[in-house]
Formats: sequence, C-alpha cells, structure tokens
Amino acid sequence: MKFGVVVFPGSNCDQDAINLLGNVLGQEVVTLWHKDHDLQGCDFIVLPGGFSYGDYLRSGAIARFSPIMKEIIEFANKGGYLMGICNGFQILVEANLLPGVLLHNDNRKFIGRNVYLKAQTQNSLITSQVELDKALKIPIAHGEGKYYADSETLKMINDNDQVLFRYCDENGLITPEANPNGAMENIAGVCNKNRNVFGMMPHPERAADPILSNQDGLSLFESILQTV
Repeated sequence: MKFGVVVFPGSNCDQDAINLLGNVLGQEVVTLWHKDHDLQGCDFIVLPGGFSYGDYLRSGAIARFSPIMKEIIEFANKGGYLMGICNGFQILVEANLLPGVLLHNDNRKFIGRNVYLKAQTQNSLITSQVELDKALKIPIAHGEGKYYADSETLKMINDNDQVLFRYCDENGLITPEANPNGAMENIAGVCNKNRNVFGMMPHPERAADPILSNQDGLSLFESILQTV
C-alpha cells in the first residue's frame, strides 16, 4: 500500500507515523505538505497528531481549511481510506468527516500518559485483527480529547457499530475511573457510516515499535495491511 502522511504547521507526530509505516512495516510512505493539492496516488491518508496552527480557535479548526483538505475531503467522500490520530481526529470532526466534537478535558489540563482501551468492533479496517477482549496500552497526549455528541448522534453511532474504541482499565473493564478526559461513554475512537474514515485520540503509532517496549498499537496497522 502507499500511505500519505499530511504535515501541517505544528504537526509533531508525523515522523512517528512515517517511521512506523516505512521502517517498521516496510510500506511505501510519502509526506504530503498541507499546501499541496496532489495526494500522489496514495491508498491511505494519515492526519497525524500535534498542534496544527498552534491549536488556535479550536484544535483542528484552522487546519480543516488547509489547501490539501479539499482533496482529502473529496478522497474520503469517494471511499478513500483516511485516519486521524489525536489532532488528526480533531481535524476530521471539524471537517464533518466524523460525527461528534472534541472538547477540553474535564480537568482542563493537558494529559500525557499511557491509558488502556478496548476495540469495540472488528467491523472496520483498523480493528479487523484486534482482539476484542484485550486491553491495549496506548499513550494519549491531548488537552482537548473529550469526545462529545448529542443523544441522537450517540444512538446513531452505537446502532451503526461506529464506535471503534472505548477507554478501559488494565483488566479491560470500561469504567468511569478509566476515562481520562470525560469522553461520553468512554469513547476513544469512531469511524464514519461508510467505514473508510477513522479517528482516535490515543496514539497507536507511539506503541508499535519494539524499541519502545510496547507494541500494543501495532495490531491496528497490521489490520490495515491484512484486510486490504
């Protein structure tokens, strides 16, 4: 597969994604600058974490209008695979490519630490090979990671099996205490109705290399390669 990693002013996890996709998984990967209009024939686009445009206004609110987003939105609407991690997830909800919004953490502080999450479905490209009963240890690093949606939207994404991950404890129990940011229903990641756009706040690319002594995030990317 050919992957494209978009770089916005303020992105700081682009190299993590490029290293994982290229060096660890041996895939073709290219960097896509936010002012470009050419997606270079990529099969899968990644919007990485960071602080695009300094997180001014709202996280992702300015990056959503970057020049390349016109092509990315068209790519996604035609069925192209698109994944947003942390700030990338924020950009996707701002672009209305994913349901819901991401608000300030309940404690109003930036949180950077390992958390646990469980896949809620195997009916998606990034979770098809992920064990549903396993608690994955994945780092988070965000100040605006609280997933919020109105009751109608929550019902819709639950009914449509669009919830990809929920925060849990190390034993896999989904509890209020395991929720690091106040996300509704412990939601850590969702996909769109067509199941080709994926967003999550935790950073699986930071937990997918043997040198990091944690490969719990690797199964997400292996799911992509084994399913396509």
